[in-house]
Amino acid sequence: MKTTNTANVSSVPSAGEDVGSDCFVRVRKRDLEKLEAEVRTLRQLMPKVINRDCIDAIHKGRSLDAFKERSDREKQQQREDCLHIRSRLDVALSECQRERQEKLVLKQQLWECREELQQQKEFCSELGTASCTLLWSASQREEAIRDILAAGKLEPFLSIAGQTLETSIKFLNDEAKPQQSYNSKEHHLVLALAGVVTNIAAVSCGRDFLSSSAHILLDTLLQLLYLMKPGVFPKLKALMLMALYNITISVNGLKLVSESPGLLPLLSTHLEDPDPEVCLQSLRLLQSLLLEREVMSHIKTDFLRSFPISRIHHLASSRHSALKQTAQETLEDLASFTNSQTKDSEKEQ
Repeated sequence: MKTTNTANVSSVPSAGEDVGSDCFVRVRKRDLEKLEAEVRTLRQLMPKVINRDCIDAIHKGRSLDAFKERSDREKQQQREDCLHIRSRLDVALSECQRERQEKLVLKQQLWECREELQQQKEFCSELGTASCTLLWSASQREEAIRDILAAGKLEPFLSIAGQTLETSIKFLNDEAKPQQSYNSKEHHLVLALAGVVTNIAAVSCGRDFLSSSAHILLDTLLQLLYLMKPGVFPKLKALMLMALYNITISVNGLKLVSESPGLLPLLSTHLEDPDPEVCLQSLRLLQSLLLEREVMSHIKTDFLRSFPISRIHHLASSRHSALKQTAQETLEDLASFTNSQTKDSEKEQ
């Protein structure tokens, strides 16, 4: 009796039954053998198909997938950072625009303030020039000088005058073309201040006050005269030299001025000035020194060695009558001084 070759299987479960993990399926033996043969064939061919290169490619693919995933995450993070930076940039741009607007407003205000300051400066300069010019005119009267001294405001005025002279002269002296500044308000202001000081020194009570209480002003005048260039601001230099000459009329004033270490070089410089009035006032100041033997005894060595006496001889033939006369008188005083020095030397011998 023939039997059919079949695998041992259980009955096929019905539709309503629960299929468990241990259920069987009816399969033909021939099909199973065929499946086994295919598996063996695959096992034999698998090492040939899946070689090292294939495995490396699979690993590389997996690595590329991981890299792509990581790149995507980084790109996403960069997008978020970019959005954050862009938002910050927008805030910064708006802030910059706001500050730019504020800067424009401030520049406008600064320009308006400068214009207002310039107007105030011009007004103060005109007021100061006019006031000092009036004071210069009023100070020509001796009674006015006495009234000024009695008011007790002369010392602060002289302090302000000294500071103004120093500042203005240094500014004017640095100009490329000083002659263009002769008609400026600053030049008229310093002229008026120097004229007031000169008129104060022309009165005995005024020169006594200057000799005792205005040492800083006198030092300032000497320093400024030393700084001023030859040939510029001759009227101002003449007024300042005249003020010093008026001060030397008093004994204390003469002693104070003569003790200045740069006095002789200053006089030598201004005797070479092309303006005759500057030379005239320099000679008058020199005369004050020559007439005081005690003063000249302290500076005679430097005087006889370095003072340009030949320049005085040249001025003695000047066409300017006052300058010519003063130069001749100065030469006479020099001769008298030299003779007295010779007699004193003979007595000592």
